[in-house]
Amino acid sequence: MTDDAGTADDAGSLPGPLVGADWLATRLATTGLVVLDASVGVHREAGRRIPGARRFDIDGEMSDAAGPLPHTMPGAARFTEEMRALGVDGTDTVVVYDAAGVYSSARAWWMLRAMGFDRVAVLDGGLPAWTAAGLPVEEVAPGGAERAGDFTARPREGMLVGSGAVVDALADPGSAVLDARSRERFAGTGAEPRPGLRRGHMPGALNLPFGDIQRDGRMLPAGELRGVLGALLGEREHLVVSCGSGVTACVLALGAELAGYREVSVYDGSWSEWARPSELPVVTGA
Repeated sequence: MTDDAGTADDAGSLPGPLVGADWLATRLATTGLVVLDASVGVHREAGRRIPGARRFDIDGEMSDAAGPLPHTMPGAARFTEEMRALGVDGTDTVVVYDAAGVYSSARAWWMLRAMGFDRVAVLDGGLPAWTAAGLPVEEVAPGGAERAGDFTARPREGMLVGSGAVVDALADPGSAVLDARSRERFAGTGAEPRPGLRRGHMPGALNLPFGDIQRDGRMLPAGELRGVLGALLGEREHLVVSCGSGVTACVLALGAELAGYREVSVYDGSWSEWARPSELPVVTGA
């Protein structure tokens, strides 16, 4: 870690959508670098954080509380308001992490990019990789940013899509729908964690549990990711990724980005929407 705070330029250009603990540690004190803790569920109660990290609360303010589905994207005005409350400026460089490894941090990364912000990367391995490297943590303290930021959301079309786009992708031979849920849930043999949802998967969807593109809590190298995705997708280049509530789908989106895919959309409602009683088709089996 640096002894003195640097300038915004000292944060340097991100090496890609993924950074390591060493990369972050050497830049942690620089002005213009913001670290966001995007942990969800039990992991958000870890009680410790990377020094200076601010909470990007996907379970709370960073999801649409007025909507009927969990973890869906808030509107641009609300997103702008919340990011400014976190003290994020439009010129900042942002690194997101979570306490599970690479789990919900990918969702925060995708949300920021969907809102027009590209200076963002995921900490590979998250808080476990940070602590395993012997790097410092601090107790989580209440309170917000010292000042409001000037972040402005500029939504990009097609990065987050609804069920209609999924229906179209399922019918398109040049597209693929990837489901990040477990094999048991995909097959319909495992219980759904949310009540009232049908079991199974979308007809024609492909199953790629998000853990299959990780090793020890970190993303596979780009070459291995290309091999895994290429074997599953063949020549298809347009991907729609889904999961239970739009969170781990973004791990697949991150993997696809690292592997070189550029036509990727996240189904925001995911199985929480598709599996509700409706005319949307559901099948079981592998």
